[in-house]
Amino acid sequence: MLHGRVRIDVCTCSDHRPSTMSISAPSSATIHPAGGAGLELLASLAAEHPLAPACDHFYFLRHGQTGRNALRIFQAVDEPLSELGLQQAAAAATLLAGEPIRSIVCSDARRAFDTAHTVAAPHGLTPFPQPTLRERHFGALIGTSSLNIDWACEPEGGETLAEFVARKRSALEAALDQTAPVLVVAHGGTLYVLAGLLGVPLDARVLGNAMPLRFERNGTTWSVRALADMADPAGGAARPDAADSGSAIA
Repeated sequence: MLHGRVRIDVCTCSDHRPSTMSISAPSSATIHPAGGAGLELLASLAAEHPLAPACDHFYFLRHGQTGRNALRIFQAVDEPLSELGLQQAAAAATLLAGEPIRSIVCSDARRAFDTAHTVAAPHGLTPFPQPTLRERHFGALIGTSSLNIDWACEPEGGETLAEFVARKRSALEAALDQTAPVLVVAHGGTLYVLAGLLGVPLDARVLGNAMPLRFERNGTTWSVRALADMADPAGGAARPDAADSGSAIA
């Protein structure tokens, strides 16, 4: 989740097994603490095998909001966009319409797939869906509350954090090898891993649903900015749910 400050005691990875993996020194990237417990571990795992894209910039878009995002519930791959999510996707399409995007790669989860097709229309592009870009598989936790998420958990029937990070690294490397500039449309967990792989700090401003982001390299250092901020440096750009920096993970 992207807002996890309220503690509850329901279905929160309480069955996870202690991790025995070896972790290197923490990444220099800072991840906003509202993302939940275990994000330091996620960043450290990603930093063990950094990503070095050949491109000098690319775009990233988290999908629009779903009903289960709003309710803070772990969701399956077929969860559709809510009415607000559809509005967010349309607003993102407007922001991205003037960008020189030449390839769009997306998660094949319905919420990301539909968001990708909305933003692809002004460019006359067809998104390339990839199952490997799906959100982390939370197994038995799907359908339960994600308010108290712990990314370090090992949910029954789901992915470990190490498995998730490794899958995302491979998927992102392949996506960013497409004809540049590339737009990747995926999930909140993807953004966390991407930031760790590139050593980029994240803050609440870039974590929202359907918030178009531009990643840019200067030498060997990557940075990220919201397109809304670039279009309106005063931060007054209007968009659906502008007051809400994000609603749950995935």
